[in-house]
Amino acid sequence: MKSSEGRSRVIIEDVQPQVDCGVHAVKRIVGDTIKISSVIYGDGHDHVDARLCYRPAREREWRYAPFRERGNDVWEAEFSVDAIGAWVYTVQGWIDHFSTWVHDLHKRIDAQEQLVPGEPAGGPEQNEGVTAVDENTVAQEDFIASKKVGVGITTRPPNDIALAFRTGAILLDQASSRARGEDARALKTVAGSLRSLAEKKIDHYEFPLDEDAIQLALKYPDLGFASMFPKELPLWVDRERAQFSSWYEFFPRSSRTDEKHGTFADATALLPSIAAMGFDVVYFPPIHPIGTAFRKGKNNSVVAEAGDVGSPWAIGNADGGHKAILRELGTMQDFAALVERAEKLNIEIALDIAFQCSPDHPWVKEHPEWFKIRPDGTIQYAENPPKKYQDIYPINFETADWRLLWKELYSVFAFWIDKGVHIFRVDNPHTKAIPFWQWCIAEVRRSHPEVIFLAEAFTRPHVMYGLAKIGYTQSYTYFSWRLKKDELTQYLQEITSPPVSDFFRPNLWPNTPDILVEFLQTGGRAAFMQRVILAATLAASYGIYGPAYELCEHLPAKPGSEEYLYSEKYQLRTWNREDPNSLVPLITQLNRIRHEHPALQRNDGLRFHGVSNENLIAYSKRSGEDVLLMIVNLDPHNTQSGWTDLSLAELGLPLNDETYSVHDLLSGETYAWHGSYNYVELHPEKMPAHVLVLRAD
Repeated sequence: MKSSEGRSRVIIEDVQPQVDCGVHAVKRIVGDTIKISSVIYGDGHDHVDARLCYRPAREREWRYAPFRERGNDVWEAEFSVDAIGAWVYTVQGWIDHFSTWVHDLHKRIDAQEQLVPGEPAGGPEQNEGVTAVDENTVAQEDFIASKKVGVGITTRPPNDIALAFRTGAILLDQASSRARGEDARALKTVAGSLRSLAEKKIDHYEFPLDEDAIQLALKYPDLGFASMFPKELPLWVDRERAQFSSWYEFFPRSSRTDEKHGTFADATALLPSIAAMGFDVVYFPPIHPIGTAFRKGKNNSVVAEAGDVGSPWAIGNADGGHKAILRELGTMQDFAALVERAEKLNIEIALDIAFQCSPDHPWVKEHPEWFKIRPDGTIQYAENPPKKYQDIYPINFETADWRLLWKELYSVFAFWIDKGVHIFRVDNPHTKAIPFWQWCIAEVRRSHPEVIFLAEAFTRPHVMYGLAKIGYTQSYTYFSWRLKKDELTQYLQEITSPPVSDFFRPNLWPNTPDILVEFLQTGGRAAFMQRVILAATLAASYGIYGPAYELCEHLPAKPGSEEYLYSEKYQLRTWNREDPNSLVPLITQLNRIRHEHPALQRNDGLRFHGVSNENLIAYSKRSGEDVLLMIVNLDPHNTQSGWTDLSLAELGLPLNDETYSVHDLLSGETYAWHGSYNYVELHPEKMPAHVLVLRAD
């Protein structure tokens, strides 16, 4: 232990937020204000002060923000982040002798008012042996008590006030030595005035310092024995789209209406209509060459017929692997033109990264050691017994050649980043080595901190959360299967509240090419309306598997299956985007509302409210003065009604029975409501939800 540490008397505990005791980074968005709390205390009655130390990890010099005590030794501070990338923060605390002195001097000065002129109560002889009080070791209460026991009442200001002035002068001299320029001279001047006062023989002292002098001295604390929290806690700051994004997934090969194979040019032609719907991320399944060995046919048939296009996730053939493009889609120049057009429409292209190979992938021939070899010498294909996926070879992350494997996989990200892609949806990351992801994401961020990673990890909660902790920006969730009020309430509260929300960002998808839940199979058009409204308003990021969703595709491959009949994963599809029953108008309206209301662009303002019917769910989102209340009918077949039980304070509404207006952004209607309890009725086919703007009249 250093000699100074033995005299560091301030204890710093429970710094929040932090993830796993600082092992992983807290996540925030550029421009955010981060609120930090800590338990900070010292021994005795001396005052404690503290400051928050923070900086971008690339900088050496700390920035500082003051802590303020909120009671019971709990302190709070905050700072804003102005750049994406890695940051660190910690806490420093110290005994503030000057603040303690100011506090005690106030009490000494005030104590003069309690002294009554006259002779000592017990005669002069009773004052014999009384010595001056050491203000640095005896509390003012003890001083007052000492005057009452055998000392009596004096007619002159106690000698300890003059001594206190001298003590203050010393503290100001010390502060002056830590200051510079005009501040140092000003502190010296104040110290001199205190010494002059100490020499005067007057009957009554006024408090000698003004607030400016006090604050000037507090700017230069004595940190010689300051305590520092033992860890620099990590913080990762992302760009805004990491938090607020609307995703639209479609297969470029199904972007035509004449049953021919689509191209990047065809996909580019669809971008303006997708932008008009309000989506800002377009996500493509793998765009790489597709293997021919064991190619799957329509509806996941194990035998492909002539003309079957296979699964995009069976990556690689003689044309190349993860850094090549399926020739039917076009060229790299065509892809570059698509990315350029998307940028002009304020859309980002997200690519699927699936680290698996078809038997035809170049890696299989060049690096067979990267795969599991069975006893008969063949490579192990993917399977989930009794299901078999002979067209896909998983990668073996326990290979002895893991270092070269890691570098090659990282180079896939680097290649597509160089082509203008800065968002990646990663397929099944939970089936690959988590240490690899931690290293790979860190390597990408070293030169490209703007890159966003979405984890398609429908897996156990701790694994899902573990991927978020080691760097994944967003994650798919269990939302697709959360249907009832209590399920939705409990789950959304979990993933949008600390400690989970400090590292996990949900991206809600009501469907994917792999997931057609039974609710959508049987609930009709109203079910699709309900689920997209929930996804778009419960979380700041959401997405849909586009044409299948907007056209309410609902037929399963077979009873009890969540696979689509005529799944686009295995065949070309044509979509009637002009269908009059399409949900495009509703989806467009939802995205417009999301962009116009900051309340829907964050997750930390989500609150659930009571409503008397279990088939109705009520929740609000708030950002500053922007407050929205959503009420959704969870029953796709029947009209449901009930009475709200709103938390008026959380909604910023009058706590009495004053009238306030609620304007429905979906229907355009306005209602006059009173207090917490108001009647609602929602017909699922007409419109299964209210999205209400609340305004106090």
